[in-house]
Amino acid sequence: MIFHLALAADWDAAVTAGEYRVSTLGRTLAEEGYIHASADLTQARGVANRYYAGVAEPLVLLEIDEDRLGCPVRLEVPEGSKEAFPHIYGPIPVAAVTAVTPFSR
Repeated sequence: MIFHLALAADWDAAVTAGEYRVSTLGRTLAEEGYIHASADLTQARGVANRYYAGVAEPLVLLEIDEDRLGCPVRLEVPEGSKEAFPHIYGPIPVAAVTAVTPFSR
């Protein structure tokens, strides 16, 4: 399982569309080339603290089954980081998300 932090409104739109296409806060899959994810809950909390600290909108944590994605997932070390993060190179089908949990920092 891998994790992705999402705005609740973006996830709601994905449920209607059948797939999720937001890469990270304010950027789409088309703009970024992949969807940012976290390997575990510790990484997800770090992402929340670094990039979502000022977000007032409700957040959800998506738990994603990699075997259901139908697209490549690569562990990559972003520039300026020392840890590897999973990057999802395609949209996330709603059926690949096994749990959606309200997230608070």
